[in-house]
Amino acid sequence: MKKKNFYINLFYIPAIILFIVFVAYPLIYGVRISFTNWNGYSQKMNYVGLKNYLRIFTDENVLIALRNTLIYGICSTLIQNVLGLAYAIFLNSKFKGRSIVRTIIYLPVMIAPLIMGYIMYFFVQYDGGAINDILHALHKAPVDLMSNGTVAVCIMTIINSIQFVGTAMIIYLAGLQNISVMYYEAAEIDGASKWQQFKNITLPLIVPALASSTVINLIGGLKLFDIIMALTSGGPGYSSHSLSTLITNQYFSAQNAGYASTIGLFTFALIMIISNLVSSYFDKKEVYM
Repeated sequence: MKKKNFYINLFYIPAIILFIVFVAYPLIYGVRISFTNWNGYSQKMNYVGLKNYLRIFTDENVLIALRNTLIYGICSTLIQNVLGLAYAIFLNSKFKGRSIVRTIIYLPVMIAPLIMGYIMYFFVQYDGGAINDILHALHKAPVDLMSNGTVAVCIMTIINSIQFVGTAMIIYLAGLQNISVMYYEAAEIDGASKWQQFKNITLPLIVPALASSTVINLIGGLKLFDIIMALTSGGPGYSSHSLSTLITNQYFSAQNAGYASTIGLFTFALIMIISNLVSSYFDKKEVYM
């Protein structure tokens, strides 16, 4: 038996090696760089202690990126979960063409976020954008949507939400299909309305799906990168940067790899803490049948 377990354990080795090479080593090296002023290209790097970490809390650009990151993460998660649950409830009923509707809603998930960003660029750009073409047809003045940081953040949040609403829909659909019909039949006999059935049966029993969907969408929104790079590259100025795009900006444009590494570690810690808090909250709400 021990010999059999030994051979089974050998299958773990490739996974452990890949984890060390592609996760553990880069993380440890990133921690080392975060204590330096390395520019990303030079052979030399000088240690600066906690200077980069202290700078994060006083850097206005980081604070703007942090605010935007929370908006991208929280607002995208809310929109995706509300729409995803609504789509799932609708598609959980039987009607002709249900499979086609599911495919259409899920289709944007299969498009790379960078490509989705470039597609949406042709809708929102000032010169020749679809929205301005419609305004022109209505004899209205064109608007430069992406020149305003606040508007740009809202637009990119909506684009990210719509693209990945299919993921939430699939998770909720799986959760709904695990609920036994007998609960609804018993509730109808007792005279419960549709809203009461949703509130007292559906909602408590889809908490595991709600937890999975919330955490997945939250992590995706908090590390939003591709759509921002495709539409604004963080501009105008730093007004639409997320922490992820600010890392790229600091590494390649500002040539400050040490500081970029510090922001990266801060982002990693932020996402880990928020996702764990949310996961713990839903664990307490879970109902066992």
